[in-house]
Formats: sequence, C-alpha cells, structure tokens
Amino acid sequence: MHWITHWNSQIRRSLIVCFILFCLSSVLVVGCNPQLAHRSSAQSPSSERVVLGTTAVIRTIDPADAYELFSGNLLYNLGDRLYTYAPGTTELVPQLATALPKISPDGLTYTIPLRQGVTFHDGTPFNAKAMAFSLDRFMQNGGAPVALLTDVVKSIQATAEYELTIQLQKPFVAFPSVLAFTGACAVSPNVYEIGKDKFKSDEFVGTGPYKLIHSGSDSMRLDVFDQYWGEKPANRGIDIQFFSSSANLFTAFKTGAVDAAYQNLDLDQVRSLQQGANQNGWQVIEGAGAGIYYLSLNLQSPPLDRIEVRQQLAALIDRPLLQKRVFQGQVEPLYSLIPTSLDAYKPVFQTPTETSQTTLVRAETAQINQPKAHSLMAERSDRDPLPPLSVDFWYRSNLTSNQLASVTLKASIQRSSEGAVQINLDGVESATAYSNLDKGVYPVFMLDWTPDFLDPDNYLQPFLSCTKGSPQKGCEEGASKLQGSFYYNDRINHLIDQERQEQNPQRRQGIFSEIQDILAQDVPFIPLWQSKEYFFAQKDISGVRLEPTQKVPFWTLKKG
Repeated sequence: MHWITHWNSQIRRSLIVCFILFCLSSVLVVGCNPQLAHRSSAQSPSSERVVLGTTAVIRTIDPADAYELFSGNLLYNLGDRLYTYAPGTTELVPQLATALPKISPDGLTYTIPLRQGVTFHDGTPFNAKAMAFSLDRFMQNGGAPVALLTDVVKSIQATAEYELTIQLQKPFVAFPSVLAFTGACAVSPNVYEIGKDKFKSDEFVGTGPYKLIHSGSDSMRLDVFDQYWGEKPANRGIDIQFFSSSANLFTAFKTGAVDAAYQNLDLDQVRSLQQGANQNGWQVIEGAGAGIYYLSLNLQSPPLDRIEVRQQLAALIDRPLLQKRVFQGQVEPLYSLIPTSLDAYKPVFQTPTETSQTTLVRAETAQINQPKAHSLMAERSDRDPLPPLSVDFWYRSNLTSNQLASVTLKASIQRSSEGAVQINLDGVESATAYSNLDKGVYPVFMLDWTPDFLDPDNYLQPFLSCTKGSPQKGCEEGASKLQGSFYYNDRINHLIDQERQEQNPQRRQGIFSEIQDILAQDVPFIPLWQSKEYFFAQKDISGVRLEPTQKVPFWTLKKG
C-alpha cells in the first residue's frame, strides 16, 4: 500500500473526519430503528431472514396440482403430511399422524390416529374432517399428480374427530409412502374448495412451519408461523429470489447477494463453486439425487424387437465415461432402474469389467464388455453383406446435458462396436416428445424420472407394468406403453402385483431382486445415471441439510 504515502495530510484529515461522521450517523440510525438494532444484535443471529436463490419456475403451488421439484420443496416447508421421513434417512415417520397406520388383515383398510392441537395458517383447527377434505380434494380436482391416490384409494372417511380411515381398492404395502408425497398435505377447508380444476396456483394455507406472505414471478416471502405445533424455525423467514438464468444466480451467490443457491446451476458453475469453496468459505452440500436417467427402448421397432440386439446395446453403454466427460463427476453411474439410495438396488446391468460406482472413474479410453461387443461384430460379419445395425436414438433438444450425453454415447457405442452399430441421433423438444412417446414414434429415447414417493415400486411399476397386452402385440394399455417401450411380460405383471401386497420386507426384497434380473434379461429400458443434488450456502449459514428425498428443510437454516 505504498501509494498511500503520496497523500497529503489534509486529505488524510478529511477522510478521518468523514469516517467519524459516518460512524456517528450509523449509530443514530440503528438507535432510532428498533428493527435494525434487533437485526444487528450479536445475541440473536437466528432472527435473521435467509435469502435463497433459484432458477426454478413455479407453475403452481396448489398441492393438488403441483408436480415439479421446487414446488415440492415449497410445499415441504409450507405444509404437513400424515407421514414424512426421519432427517437424513428414508425411514417413514408420523407427522400429522401420531403413529403408523393400523392395517386390516386383508390389507385394504388403513386406520390413522391424528395429532391434536394443530392449527392452519388461517386459524382453522385441524382435525380428521380437514384431512379427509384435503385428500378428497387432491383426488377430485383432477390435478397433475391425481393418479397417485385415485389409482389406489377407494374412500376416505373421518371416523372420529382425530381418526382417519382410508379404504384401498386393492392391497398396496407402500401406501404410507404415498401419503408422504408433498402434495398430500393438509389444506384449510375454509380457503380451498373441491371441484374440477379449482386450483389456487399462487397461494397456500396449510399447517407447516412457514406461511406464504407473498408470491410473485420474481420473489416469494415465507414468514414463520408462530402457532406451528412442531419444531420452530431457526430463522425469521425465507426470502426466495427467482433468477432468469443460471449465470445470474451464479453471480448472485458469488457476490453474496443471496445466502444460498439451489437449482439449477450449470455443470461448470457447480464445479467453479466446488473449487472455490475452501478459499471463499462456501458450503457445498452434495447428496445422491432420487432422479434417474435411462433409455426407453421401443420393442416394436426393428432391430430392437430382437432381445439379443437390446442386450448388446446395453453392454456397450459406457456409464463412467458419461460421468467423467459429460458431467464432470456430478452424477453417479446407475446399473438398475432402482437407485443406489434404496436397499433393493441390484446392479444387474454392471458388467465384470466395469468398476464399481463407488470407486474412481476409469480412464476415458477404456472400453467395456469387449466379449459382448465382439460377439455382435461376429454375428454381423457372418451375415455379410448386411450393413451395420442402424438405431435411431432420440433426445430432448431443449436440454443441453441430454444432447451432450447422446453425442458421447453415440461415439462410444460406435467405437466399442467397431462399426457394428450405427447410431442416428435426432432431437425433439420435451413437450413434443412426451406427447408422442406412447405412439411408438421413437425407437430409443433418453428420459429421466423423479419418483413421487421413495419406494422401489415407484421405480419399477411406472416402467414395467402393463394392464392390457400380450407377448405378440406388446403392451396396448399401461405404464410401459406410456414410457414408449411397449414392453409386456406376464411374469413381471404378476411380480409387481405380488410385491405391492407383500408385508414381509425380506420376501418383498426377493421379489424386487427377481424383477431386476428380468429387466436385465429383457432390456426394455437401459439405466444410465443417477442424479446428484447440490445446495450452496454462504459461510455464515448453518443447519444446511439436503435430504435423500431431494428436499431442503428451510426451518433448520440459521444465519450468523
């Protein structure tokens, strides 16, 4: 700082006087403003509000219609459900219920005791009638997630002031997990109404630790609910800022304009914050995401109608290469449709020459499962002059990561098969893709799936089940048709029905194991990778948690 010596003494005296006047004025302002005095007090750091930045776009926060990830995070903090998950685990625990359900011997009747002394944000008392109203509204208003309940629930009744009885259409052992879905929360019957499409997209009145004060296109304000029955928040409220781009969110976090950043930074931005964490004191919270990415294979589209072709294609997938080259380590290779975070996970697509997903990524130049790749090449050469197998591979063109992953897979497959497989890439916008999947338009399509509830069933039934079909015609009605695979297997349908009724956890695990074995044999889908979630917080924020459900509890965040 040698240049300071060139200042003359008059300038230094002027600066000193200005500094003293500034300090005096600051003291007067704080002294005259009790709110500022309270915020600056070192004795109450938890009284500060936390500013959270995100690029998420909120379509709706009506629990009967909200289906997006960030909307679910908001409902998780604004509302309560009958059941939730113990912190840091996938263990189901009571929330508005006081115990796990009492289930009838036939598995159809669930009797649930409810918590007393709970109040809605508008002052309405919570009871069984209010909970029954909330779940009935979820089913009758016809929102995006409606099938979660309408597919399994027959009736809901308040059988006592604090007792709820739910009748199922058929046994479903994972039903308590469905009741932990964020949209299955209690809402005030004095504010909401039952009726087709009668939604409140920008307001919420529930029973959670926060109440919604303001909801706009660029910001939301969540204040602490003083009458909350449970754990009181460690902060005075949450201010959510919505950014138009990841670049703006990235800059806002780096400059300290927001206290935390969550969803969705680009790969390079995540890596930059990771690399700068030690120097800048940023907190990087990383967790295994519940979302999975996979290929849907149309079994009615040649050459994918041949099981050996699907098996060979699966053997040529280089997941560690995707992990390293495309995603910079920000995903985990996945070898089943069930993610690694669930005990039922069985890596049925992992080949002997592939390293475990828990070890370091191998060199980019390594090739997988050469015996199977060469087997395919030999098969083709025996049939010369037939050309290479040609496979049309589609991806969502509006998702940059999908495009990069598709290009990488194409190069890897064609290199590993030494030209025996020719991949023809094409992209289409997401909305168009979703409307055409069940029409058989796409031979191979790269998709992703985020579960509605944390149970292995929700990673298998929505993919493999078929309500109408045959081995000859494939799936004519059901989940696999909606996924664009058209897979039909009577044994799979039987096993899914069996695991949904099996009360014994060990026997249920065995059923999931068999389903995954058949999945790897028939290859209607090829799992690719499992997402990771990241939450970034400034160094003065404590109590940061990223749950296995991909939810962030706002009430534990503390500033100071």
